[in-house]
Formats: sequence, C-alpha cells, structure tokens
Amino acid sequence: MSFFKPKTYDFVGIGDTVTDAFIRLKDPHIHARLDHNEQELCMSFGSKIPYEFVEVVKAVGNSANAAVSSARLGLSTALVTDLGEDINGNDAIEALKKNGVETKYVRKHKGMETNYHYVLWYAEDRTILIKHQEYPYKFPHDLSTKWIYLSSFGEHSLPYHDEIATYLEKNPQVKLAFQPGTFQIKIGTERLKRIYARTEAFFCNLEEAQTILGSKSEIKELLHGIAKLGPKIVVITDGPNGAYTFDGQEMLKMPEYPDPKPPYERTGAGDAFASTFVAALGLGKSVKEALMWGPVNSMSVVQYVGAQKGLLSREALEKYLKEGPADYKPTILS
Repeated sequence: MSFFKPKTYDFVGIGDTVTDAFIRLKDPHIHARLDHNEQELCMSFGSKIPYEFVEVVKAVGNSANAAVSSARLGLSTALVTDLGEDINGNDAIEALKKNGVETKYVRKHKGMETNYHYVLWYAEDRTILIKHQEYPYKFPHDLSTKWIYLSSFGEHSLPYHDEIATYLEKNPQVKLAFQPGTFQIKIGTERLKRIYARTEAFFCNLEEAQTILGSKSEIKELLHGIAKLGPKIVVITDGPNGAYTFDGQEMLKMPEYPDPKPPYERTGAGDAFASTFVAALGLGKSVKEALMWGPVNSMSVVQYVGAQKGLLSREALEKYLKEGPADYKPTILS
C-alpha cells in the first residue's frame, strides 16, 4: 500500500484575503486632534464628495501580501484562506496563481461574498473601511510546511486560532511567524497564549506593542515584554525611526532604507517588512541579514498603489542591498 506524502512548502500564509478598492480623495479636510495626537479625515455629511480615481487591487490582506512577497523571493509558497464563491473570489485565486502562490488550500464558500474593503486614500496615507465575512474556517489536515505566517482575521475566528495552535503543538518542527491584526491584538495575549508560546518571529509596530502590553514603555522594555510572552525573535517597527529586534540575547536597531522619492501610498509596508524578514530566515539568513532585507521591500512597496505591486524579486532586493549607503546596517541598541 502506498501513501501520498504532501509537498512541504517553505512558507504558508494563513489569514483573511480581501479585495481593496483604493479611492483617491480630492482635497479632503484633515483635522488635527491635538488632545489625542492624531488626525481625522473629515467630510461634509449629506454632500457629494469628489474623488480623483479608483484602483481595485485583488487578493490582498496581510497574509496574502506575505505569501506573494515570499513567492517573489523564491520560496515555495501557499496560502490558506477563505473566499466567497463570487467573481472577486475567482479573481483573487487567479491573482495568487499569477504571483506563484499555491491555491490548493484556498476554500470558496457558496452563497458568501469575498471580503471587500474601501481604502480612502489621500497624500501617502489611507483610512480603510473594513468588513470581514464570517466564513466557516477549517484548518487543512494535510498541510506540510517549514514556516507558517499567521496574521489578520475577523472577530469570529477565535476557535480557528485554537485549531492552528493545536497543529503547531503537534508539529514542533514548524516555525511560526505571527503578525497580529486588529482583532488578534484586541482579544489579548492570555487568550492567544498558545500562539505566542509557539512564535518564532513576532512583528508589530510601536503603538501596537504598547497596546499589547498595556504600557507606554520605551522600546527596550517593549522588546523584553513581548519576548516574555514566548516569541524567540521580537521585531518592532517605528516608522521613520526604523526597526528594532531582540532575539533573547542582543537588541538591534535598523534604519529605514532610503526612499528614492517620496512615498506614493503606504499600504502594505509593514507586511512587506515582516514577510521579507521571515523569507530571509527561511533562506538561511541570520537575524542581522533579515533585518537588512525587510526595509528594502518596504521602501519599494510604498512607491506603488497597493501592497503587492512593488514587492521585489530576490535579485532586485539584493541589488538594492549592494547599492545601499554605507551606514545601512544594524547597530546594537544602546
């Protein structure tokens, strides 16, 4: 009797996939709220608001973006995700295939819609109107991979995280990269402690780290705090201030890769950084090398609309590294 042995992938993304409609706004009113240190996008209620154009981008979302990033860097890559049985779902599958992502673990659901988000875009930043469908998630029993990249899901997905945690506990050879989305941060670390405990590489930005830990601490305390939850490698990004890592022994700081021109649109910069970091580790690179790879793809992504168009091949990324400034390297965080 012969038994079928499933292919072992280098990288498998798990998370919700969406279609993004980018609506380029025309001269909206931006209101600064000094009391909250933030800005608000303001529109006249009941009015007709002009816009410049719309660009629709298929098969995006944190994990889908990461999968495309991984595939372009040369890793064998699949995506575990759920879609509606509709035209947007069909388009998403075709877009993933064109980008070299295996779609055998993509499930379409009859009578349901594919997630569709509206991105209100002005200058280089955006506000996103989101809606996650309540899919009947089911983890694939035959999945075989070296890395899982887990990211954003909607609020109804909590039992699915338990399935993923069980798979990881039964397969200790599989490494987990965790880039929590809004719901995964909101639900708290105690409920997801099995996920945190199995995390090899963890990614978030400075504000998210402070929310996760319930603390306004400085970067060193935040790196230590996240590490105590279980992740072996903690990565915290801080916009123009660069990124920071802690591998349990050494804390490093990495500057941004210099932009060739001002950013056009920032969606997907964090996904590009995190997925490229993980891909570098998957290719046998050190933490220091991975820390140099991540910002290059972020720099490229923000030159285009959407999270995937600017993602680089390995050859192109390594060319940027070779041509980078002399001070583009990690330093020990003092």
